[in-house]
Amino acid sequence: MSDVYIIGAGIHRFGRTPERTGLQQGAYAVRAALAGAGLSWSDIQFAYGGSDAAGKADTMVSELGLTGVQFINVANGCATGGSAMFGAYTTIKSGEFDLGIAVGFDKHPRGAFDPKPAEWGLPEWYGETGLMLTTQFFAMKIQRYMAAHGITAPTLARVAEKAFENGALTDHAWRREAVDAETILSSTMVSDPLTKFMFCSPAEGAVALIFASEKRARELGLPAVRLRAAAVRSRPPGSFEVFSPALTIERGPSPTVIASRAAFEMAGVAPGDIDVAQLQDTESGAEIMHMAENGFCADGEQEAWIAERRTHIGGQLPVNTDGGCLACGEPIGASGLRQVYENYRQLTGQAEARQVPGDPRLGYSHVYGAPGVSGVAIVERA
Repeated sequence: MSDVYIIGAGIHRFGRTPERTGLQQGAYAVRAALAGAGLSWSDIQFAYGGSDAAGKADTMVSELGLTGVQFINVANGCATGGSAMFGAYTTIKSGEFDLGIAVGFDKHPRGAFDPKPAEWGLPEWYGETGLMLTTQFFAMKIQRYMAAHGITAPTLARVAEKAFENGALTDHAWRREAVDAETILSSTMVSDPLTKFMFCSPAEGAVALIFASEKRARELGLPAVRLRAAAVRSRPPGSFEVFSPALTIERGPSPTVIASRAAFEMAGVAPGDIDVAQLQDTESGAEIMHMAENGFCADGEQEAWIAERRTHIGGQLPVNTDGGCLACGEPIGASGLRQVYENYRQLTGQAEARQVPGDPRLGYSHVYGAPGVSGVAIVERA
């Protein structure tokens, strides 16, 4: 089986772009990735892609060219991009093909994400009690975590403050102005304890990554990162996930925990080896919980980590160096690939003002999607 390399990456800025559809933003990202790698669309042997609200990815061929390419649509909630990447990774690793692409894009209206219970075969009381409305669910989850592990509201604010600091350094970010922790903490309460500036916003944007076998990557001689591991897992019994009515005291592992463990085992590395990490931060509490679920610290240690700025650029483990979902917004289909795009830029020394010092070697990305799917990828500087 071949090792898998990322040899090109393209992005369409996140935020609002009224002059382009979501699908057109996806095509823009694909063209940018191809141009950076000196390739043409006709060189691509397969594609995986997905969107939640902006159409089917395979119809992008109308924009890019009718080459007859195999194009597989992917839909996995906020883990859509990570799942598309997993498809590309396994396709190259099998040895069947040696050059392909993963693309994610979206274009969401304003307002909170609100999946309908009926779409998932659930009773209407789920929505009526707030379990299906994202802001209330995330607030309920972090409230419980804070009570169990001693996390305080100022720590939630510091996570968002860091995100906006990093977003101000990032060309593709939507929110590009710093916001101080006091302003974040005192902003409008949305769902206690989460204030307005602690949430990401549904957004627009697109990312495309080009994957190659080791042989093809060497032939092309491009800046590359090796994809050491890619894992996607769904929720096991006992996990506290979006559609679980069982709020027992004792919890089982989450999909993030089992995906993370699988990825570390596959890559043959440990959490302490990682130099830069991108973690799902739909809201401030998510980044805090995911630090522990991905194995980077114990539950409750985040309070000290964040107060001591260990997750800032230049810290012990820089987290969400481009501002994450909080600064970039979340176009569902694109978020998981944006994380890997950011690690690609960091490991190839192309992150400019937000570049992590010390020549980072290993990058980690984690995406979480309803109804409890997590995708993890570990990349290494080639």
